[in-house]
Order: sequence, then C-alpha cells, then structure tokens
Amino acid sequence: MAFDNTITVVGNVTRDPELRFTQGGMAVANFGVAWNKRKQDGEEEVSFFDVSCFRQLAENVAESLTKGSRVVIYGMLQQRSWDTPDGERRSKVEIIADDVAPSLKWASADIRKNEMRGDGGFSGGGGGQQRRPEPSPAPPAYDMDEEPF
Repeated sequence: MAFDNTITVVGNVTRDPELRFTQGGMAVANFGVAWNKRKQDGEEEVSFFDVSCFRQLAENVAESLTKGSRVVIYGMLQQRSWDTPDGERRSKVEIIADDVAPSLKWASADIRKNEMRGDGGFSGGGGGQQRRPEPSPAPPAYDMDEEPF
C-alpha cells in the first residue's frame, strides 16, 4: 500500500456486505459505510463510501458485519472509471480496505480467532455460511481495471 494514500474512516455500515467470488475463486466483499459530521450550526453532513475487501478479510467481513454496525476501516482510496452501455463515462472513489474492525465506542464485541489451515488459509469461526475453497497455492491478483460487478 502507498504510504501517501491511506485513510481511516469510522462510520456505520449502510448495507449488509455482499460476498462474491472472482472466476479464479478469490473472495470479494462490498458494502457501504456512512460517516456523519456535525457542523457548528447543529446540522449533520453525511458522507457515503463504497468499501471493497478481498480474500480472507472479505469472508470475515461478510460473516461478521450487518447493516447498522459501527466500524473502523483502514485502507486506501481508489478511483475507478468505466463506460456505461449508453456510452457515458462514469467514475467513483471507493475505499479498498486493508483492515476492518468493530467500533467499541457504543458496543461490545466477541472476538473469535480463525484457525490456520494447512494450506496457508484460515478456517472460519462457524457462522453457518458455506465457504468456497480457496485455490492453491495463492489466489490470483484482482484486476482493478475491470468494471464493477
């Protein structure tokens, strides 16, 4: 990660994380987060961000977070651009998360450590979700130039 492009955001999850897998089998989770800022006049200013997580972090986020959860996200900003079917150029700035944690300011959390598997991956904490096996020896790199899902 570039040291000049880091961001930490504390906010509330606006939609449940959506877990998907690339054709190569890499887990990708996407969710939204809102950050509220109180202005001096008492009004609130809200900023919304899309967040993307990859690999084991994606699976843990999908298993652990729900809409309304207060989280701390550490990552980097990335701008992506694509053309719509109508030929319009669109772009958005999103957070590529390196780490996501629950905020304990107004809540408590039960932490479960995932167990290390023999292939270098981690087994889940037993959330009842089906997990797709990770490819060996390492998952493929995600192509950041491809169009959003």
